[in-house]
Formats: sequence, C-alpha cells, structure tokens
Amino acid sequence: HHSCGPRRRRTSRLGGLTSMSTLHLAIDLGASSGRVIAGTLSGGTITMTEIARFRNRPIALPTRRGDYLYWDILDLWESIDQGLARIDALTSLTPTSIGVDTWGVDYALLGRNGELLANPSCYRCPRTDTAPEQFYADLARDEHYRRTGIQFQQFNTVFQLIAAAGSTSLQHAEQALLMPDLLTSWLGGEPHTDITNASTTALLDPVTRDWDDAVGAVVEKQTGRRPAELFAPLVEPGTVVGQRRDAQVVTVASHDTASAVVAVPTDAPNPYFISCGTWSLVGVERTQPLTSDAACAANMTNELGYGRTVRFLKNIMGLWVLNECARHWNDADIPTLCAQAASIPAGHCVIPINDHRLFAPGDMPARIRAIAAEQGQPQPHTQAEVTRCIIDSLALAYRRALHTTEALTGTPLNTVHMVGGGINSTLLCQLTADATGIPVVAGPTEGTALGNLVVQAAATTPLGADREAVREIIRASVTTTMYYPRSEQLALWDRLDATISH
Repeated sequence: HHSCGPRRRRTSRLGGLTSMSTLHLAIDLGASSGRVIAGTLSGGTITMTEIARFRNRPIALPTRRGDYLYWDILDLWESIDQGLARIDALTSLTPTSIGVDTWGVDYALLGRNGELLANPSCYRCPRTDTAPEQFYADLARDEHYRRTGIQFQQFNTVFQLIAAAGSTSLQHAEQALLMPDLLTSWLGGEPHTDITNASTTALLDPVTRDWDDAVGAVVEKQTGRRPAELFAPLVEPGTVVGQRRDAQVVTVASHDTASAVVAVPTDAPNPYFISCGTWSLVGVERTQPLTSDAACAANMTNELGYGRTVRFLKNIMGLWVLNECARHWNDADIPTLCAQAASIPAGHCVIPINDHRLFAPGDMPARIRAIAAEQGQPQPHTQAEVTRCIIDSLALAYRRALHTTEALTGTPLNTVHMVGGGINSTLLCQLTADATGIPVVAGPTEGTALGNLVVQAAATTPLGADREAVREIIRASVTTTMYYPRSEQLALWDRLDATISH
C-alpha cells in the first residue's frame, strides 16, 4: 500500500445552462438537518445548488410514561415550503421534477381525509423499549431475520407498531405513510410506499420485495392492524406518483442511504461503501439478499435499493455521538473539534461506538468516559480527546463491519467509497484507510441529494433508468479525494481490534 495521505483526483466538470438543461428539486431530510437542493442536469452532469438548509431535531413531550420524542413535522413542512418558494427567484427554468428522501423506519398515521392523527414518533423514543420482547413471543427472532433480513434494532417500524398497540391513533388510522412518502403526498403525489424505505421496517420480504405474510400476521395479532393493509401500495424508486404545478412528483430512492449509495461514483458491480452522517452505514451493494445464520449472528441488514439492488450492511452509531457532544458543549463547532482532535495520538482512547448507552440524547461525554473506564481505556476529558475518541472508534467500527461483510459475502474488499457529511473530516477518512488497510475514495459530500436528483432525472428525461447511465452522470458530476493507508499504522489498528470489545 502507498504510505501517503489524501490525493485529489479528477472527476468533475460543471455543465452550463443550455436549452437542453432540466431542473430537478431534491428535498433531503436527515435526522439532524434538512435541505432543499436544486440540481441542473446539463451536458451529462448535475450541478447542485443549495436553496435552503434548516435544523431538524426531535421534540420531547411529557406523557404518563415519561418523555416521548416526536418529529416536528409541521415545522419541517413549513421550512420545505419556504425553500421551494425561493426557486422562482433563482432560475428561469421550470422544475421538471421533485423528490423526497429521509431517514428510515418512522411513519405517520392518517385519518379518513388524509389528515395527520398525531405527530410522528422519533425512532429514539423510549416507547419501543419492551416491544421486541413482546413481538418475539409470537415469532422466533432468527425466523424474523430469515424472512426480512433486517438487522435487529429496537426502533424498527415493526416494533414501533407493537408499541403503538391500543393507541387511539393506530386504532382509527386509515393509512400509515413512512416519512418521505408522507411529504411526497403533501407535495401532490398519490399515497404510496417506496420500497427502499419499506425495507427498513422489518416487515418486508427482500426476495419478493413485498410485505411478509407471517410477520404481518404477528403484527395483526398484537395490534389489530395488518401492515399490508395499513401502508399505502408499494412502488419502486423512479416512479412518477403525481404533479406539483408543472413538476412531476417522483418517488426516488427515498431512504437516505439508498440515495447516497446511488451516488457512489464507481463502475464496480459490487461497490463497498460507507455512508457517514448521523448514522454510519457500512457494507456492499449486491443483487440478492443474504439472510444466512452467519449474517443473522453478525446482525447485518439487507435494505433494498434503486435498480432492484440490495445493500448488505451494518448500521453503526455514526456522527450522532459527536453531534450530541457538540450540543452538550453549547453547540461547539464540529470542524474546529475535528481539527483539535488531530493533535491527539491515534488510539489514545477507543470504545465500542455501538454501545446502547450512546443511542439516546443526553450527556454523551460522560457516557463515553464511563464506557472508556469499563474498557480499561484512558478516560477522555478535553473536548479534543472526546472528539478523537469518537473518530477513532468509528474507524475501528468501520474496519470490523467491512471485514465482516467481506467474510460473509466473499466479495473482495479492495476499495471503499465514503459519502456523506462525515467526509468533511479528513481525519476520519484517513483513519478509515489506516484502520482497514485499503484505499478510501471520499466523495461526494451531498451524496444523498445527488442520488435523489439523478433518480428523478432518470424517471423524467431521455436519460432513462439505465443503471450505467445513472452512474456515468454521478462520476462526471463529483470530485473525489483518495486516502491511502499508512502501512506503519496498521499494527496499531490490529492491536485495537484485538483488545476493544465488539
């Protein structure tokens, strides 16, 4: 391996406006922020312009069972609406299409007239704490995995439905819509369920790409509602579902990770990827799900993607941990924290970043110190030390997830593509290369929005839904940075891998 650090490589040319230009609008909502982004397709490239950016945080409201977390969906909708209102002032082009992507698993319940019956719950809400135990009383956990191929996480939609059993809103709901499908319907689309987001629910069979009857029967027994009847009809990404003024409303790869992986700038048939944002999703793109006993034991997940693909991956806690630390430090500047962390020695303190104690909001630095003490690691005290601990711990988790994926799938691990906001940290990118011992291709940063836009373009322009044509546009539209592993660092990561708990 090369021992040098990052190298930029060419990939980008910006197409100017021509008579053949088309304008597409991406609404891209993450679990901590939202964006409205305009994409101009011209000359074989997509040029992106951020129209609006706004905060997204769950709201804690008191209930008789303690504080529950909800999404402020009305505030999000107002921010989206205000962002869309700015388009006319910025370009003379009429938008050709519009599409929405968001995080997975969460849903809204609607009444007879399509009205919202309750604020959508946030997946970090503690209401699901006991739901898995209840669900698995009627279906064995390994059987559930064989049927859905979804990593066990207590916030999966199936467990959210179990937790909602007996609630007025679930009893009276005419329909449930996952978060991107809700917003797409408000934009003018017919109610539908995009299959990429539906696959995160642990209710779907990844082989048939349809609701699983056995899982649905357990949900119906425990809640009185059958998912196949409660949720809107399933559609594949790239389906035109309605009209907003002159723009076609398109269901994109609406799970944000699905859109991010569309934007991986490669021509490899089975690329390895790390989508690093609030969550880190680490895995490989395939054509078939893998639901073996070994995959179940490793708690891997099979999520469905654009072009009838499957993302075989591991969910890792991600930059949520750092974001929550920054919030605790009076909204400290994250780029500054990352720059300060670079002065801390590698491996100073490393913890299992997927520890369940890091999941809920709260005093994250104190939790990190407690976990470090349990691991026999030096407790990080300064902001720089805590930040370095998080970044090193993410790199170790990436290493383990990639090596596990390679062992389970047999797909050779030669290069990994990193996309998403996490690549703004050159330290994280370089440490990922060091820890894994393989080159890292970093870019694009706004991969989710770019994947959203290119699926719209494929659905509404002569480009067509050819997967190779889509990836060619991606490769022409982004700039990437190469990070090569430093061979002298590998022994350190081997030692950390052997000593830090999984």
